[in-house]
Amino acid sequence: MQSDRKRWNEKFRVKKYTLGKEANPFLRRHIHFLPKGKALDIAAGEGKNAVFLAQHGFDVEAVDISKIGLRKARKLASAKGVKIKTLLADLDHYQIEKGRYDLITDFYFLDRRLIPRVKRGLKKGGRVVFETYLLGEKSLGLEGPRNPAYLLRPNELLKLFQGLRIVFYREGIFREGGSKKAIASLIAEKIK
Repeated sequence: MQSDRKRWNEKFRVKKYTLGKEANPFLRRHIHFLPKGKALDIAAGEGKNAVFLAQHGFDVEAVDISKIGLRKARKLASAKGVKIKTLLADLDHYQIEKGRYDLITDFYFLDRRLIPRVKRGLKKGGRVVFETYLLGEKSLGLEGPRNPAYLLRPNELLKLFQGLRIVFYREGIFREGGSKKAIASLIAEKIK
C-alpha cells in the first residue's frame, strides 16, 4: 500500500534509529530456543532484530515496505560486522516460499492474512517468534496502535498458530524496552 510505504519512509527518514538498535527483549531472552539456519524477519524496519539474528549465526532475510528502513538495516549490519539480505516488499502481497525457513520472526506487525503464509514458510522443526499488541492497551493508556484491527483479542495468537506446537506463550501487561505494554508473545514449532 503506497500510503504505508510513504508513512514508514517518513518515520525512518531521520538520522537516528527510530526504533533503536537493540533487538527486541523477547527475542534476546529466547535466542537459545531457536534453531539455527535460514531466518526471515517480517516487517524488519531498520533491522535491529535481523542484525541480532545474523550476529547469532543465522542466514537472515529482512523484508519491509520501507526502502529507507532497509537501507538503515544494511548500514547497521555493516557496522556490526554481519551480512543480511534485504527485500523491499508490501507484506499484503508478499509470498513466503514454502518450507524455506528454520525461523520466521514478526514483531509488532499484525496482518492475520499473513499467518498461513508464515506457517507454510517454515521447514519441519522450524520455529516462529511472534509478538504484538493486545486489544485493551488503549484503555490502559499504554503504547501501541489505536486501530483495533492491529490488536489481538485474548488468546487470539494461540488460535492463529493452531497446528503448531507451542513452545512458549505469554499474554498480559509487561514492562518491555522501558515502558509497559499489553502484548502477546509466542514461540511455536512446525511439527508436520
